[in-house]
Amino acid sequence: MAKVKMKTNKTAAKRFKVTAKGKIKYWKGGVSHYNTKKSSKRKRQGRKADYVPENIADRVKQLIPYQV
Repeated sequence: MAKVKMKTNKTAAKRFKVTAKGKIKYWKGGVSHYNTKKSSKRKRQGRKADYVPENIADRVKQLIPYQV
């Protein structure tokens, strides 16, 4: 029998990146349109990447098994 490989969730693979230290980085959404009503602070913070909290990082790692 052939060995069964885990499938990578392609949606998650496009949205998350694993850093050299093993943290999971993601980019915030919601700043591509309808920006006139948003404050400058909110738009500026949306440009920055952020890290997935540790309590859900394990679930994200299951979605991207070959990037970890």
